[in-house]
Amino acid sequence: MIRTVDSAPHVSAPVLAAYSYCEAVTGQQARNFAYGIRLLPTPKRRAMSALYAFSRRVDDIGDGALTDDVKFARLQDTRSLLDRIREDAIGEDDTDPVGVALAHAARHFPIPLDGLNELIDGVLMDVRGEAYETWDDLKVYCRCVAGAIGRLSLGVFGTEPGARGAERAPEYADTLGLALQLTNILRDIREDAEGGRVYLPADDLAKFGCSAGFSGPTPPEGSDFAGLVHFEVRRARALFAEGYQLLPMLDRRSGACVAAMAGIYRRLLDRIERDPEAVLRGRVSLPGREKAYVAVRGLSGLDARHVTRRTVRRRA
Repeated sequence: MIRTVDSAPHVSAPVLAAYSYCEAVTGQQARNFAYGIRLLPTPKRRAMSALYAFSRRVDDIGDGALTDDVKFARLQDTRSLLDRIREDAIGEDDTDPVGVALAHAARHFPIPLDGLNELIDGVLMDVRGEAYETWDDLKVYCRCVAGAIGRLSLGVFGTEPGARGAERAPEYADTLGLALQLTNILRDIREDAEGGRVYLPADDLAKFGCSAGFSGPTPPEGSDFAGLVHFEVRRARALFAEGYQLLPMLDRRSGACVAAMAGIYRRLLDRIERDPEAVLRGRVSLPGREKAYVAVRGLSGLDARHVTRRTVRRRA
């Protein structure tokens, strides 16, 4: 069982200011993430915002227009900051609000900070321009940039006392991260291609005649692009199905947060499946009202109850 502290302890003014900064970053830049974390109690919401702000910093370094040498140097700086947080060497008067907030969160929640080192490793793969031959190769990247975030988040959420199978919670959190990342990869095929990045496995691209890449709003001539997308959608759905077994192990509001975030991505997957070529024409997204509906559904516990019933039937 992974325990966390839900009560809101006294937080000093400098730490509150640091958390406010992280929450502002989250609200402005986390289009889907923010719908989930707003369902959490205050201490967990703040901690998740600190995790997001640090992760966002790492992602922005990798995605920015800096030279590779500068990116490597700045990513090393983030490792150094992480080392200081791990050593509890960040004071409340530190000038880096993300460091202050994350250090405070790490003192109050059992956050496995090594997951943030994995995230940095994943972004370094992007900077080096790595490509992936097989799904097993791509999984290594996905575990770094998304599975690790699932495990970090679980450190904030915790598991319910007596939750059945809770020892597998980190595994399910990791798998749910993979499902979200594969959905991201499908959604961003055109955008990534324009940036010179290809994430889908070369084996899969070859199987469906898409090895030429995606340089325009239409699929490569003679390819079975819809077949490729549907193949990857099925893979993502299998990952969601496994990862959703985490939900019954969480308290109501943490489960609502996870169900909201995952639910938004599952609906994105539905849209991509219905119109595969849409991802070549632009970014597929959900309207705000639909995201809000998914959040309310998550808070109702419907998804967690559905997973519990399905698991009981399977064991019967």
